[in-house]
Amino acid sequence: MTGKTAFETRHGFARNQVLLDNWRESPFSRWSFQNVGELVPSVRVAAVPGSGEIPVQDFGGLLDEKVALAGGPETVAAFLTRSDTDALTIMKARKIVGDWFAPHMQFGARHIIFSISKSLTAILAGILEGGGIFDPQAPVTHYLPEAAGSAYGDASVRHVLDMTVSLDFEEAYLDPESAFARYRRATLWNPGGGTESLTDFILTLQRLAEPHGRTFRYRSPNSDLLGILLERASGQCFAELMREKLWLPLGATSEASVTVDREGTARTAGGISVTPRDLARVGEMMRQGGMANGRRVVPEAWVRDTVSTGGDTEAWQRGTMAFLFPQGRYRNKWYQTGAASGAFCGIGIHGQWLYVNPTAEVVIAKMSSQPEPVDEPLDLDMIAFFEALTRMV
Repeated sequence: MTGKTAFETRHGFARNQVLLDNWRESPFSRWSFQNVGELVPSVRVAAVPGSGEIPVQDFGGLLDEKVALAGGPETVAAFLTRSDTDALTIMKARKIVGDWFAPHMQFGARHIIFSISKSLTAILAGILEGGGIFDPQAPVTHYLPEAAGSAYGDASVRHVLDMTVSLDFEEAYLDPESAFARYRRATLWNPGGGTESLTDFILTLQRLAEPHGRTFRYRSPNSDLLGILLERASGQCFAELMREKLWLPLGATSEASVTVDREGTARTAGGISVTPRDLARVGEMMRQGGMANGRRVVPEAWVRDTVSTGGDTEAWQRGTMAFLFPQGRYRNKWYQTGAASGAFCGIGIHGQWLYVNPTAEVVIAKMSSQPEPVDEPLDLDMIAFFEALTRMV
């Protein structure tokens, strides 16, 4: 008679059931989103040497408070469970207010942040721009001449940063026969990869007839391309750039990681994993205009342009995500909500959020393992939830 392993007892499934073809599916994602490096090749990004972390902070009575959502009042704790939350960290006025973890996630664990990776990658673009190394107005071909025959042949870096490339590509997350599935094979995220590199795949993409710059089109290959452009401009690999320019200056206390393809090219559109605390620190740095620990990390003008003054309202309205933020904009891979508070955020599939309310001095990092990649009604509830939390803390 064979009993359950400790892993199976804790998670409800055996480790050998988690495979490359199901790691983003429930219930396996509750474990795999914290252990991506066991499934996809990854490289580490070191944190501040010898740095420690204060213990988990208890939210106390906040979990029993009720928030008004579309379906009626709901306690904070109930919403965290309903939205498949793995971890939640809140900061206010530079201090940790509290942390919450699901039973299957421990304090200090890393979690993949999917498309918030785009927002972190764009921060590096802002840092390099401030150093005179990277020009957002330059043609993509200035850094990547090989892109001449692709959709990016007549696009600028600004088009890439703001998702206004007129790219003939769809984010078909659940279609195994789509170009998106081929894209994931090139990133080694799906079975059957290894025959085509991420760069090779990107350079096969073609454009639509509409001019670049007119419409916001959420297309993840743009953000992987941005990582490639940053490497070309700096002469450094992405993990080195992130460690030197962001992670160490930020004062991150835990190492990060990023998945890579067969050539070692980083999946900068969605492959970064960090702890909830360090993700919150990124948001706090942005809230402080690019400062962390009394040190300038990102140029203030770049942060202001990203979270407040930049972005094309008309391009955003022509896109398919305007329902989230009817008065919003998208700039440098961050979302401006258009709210009077000046709130802005980074968002990733399966329920990853980094929400910043500068007026209230609040930062909320939420990591999740939602079964569906995109759940629009839940996203709207999420925004209302963050606004309610901001008023409570």
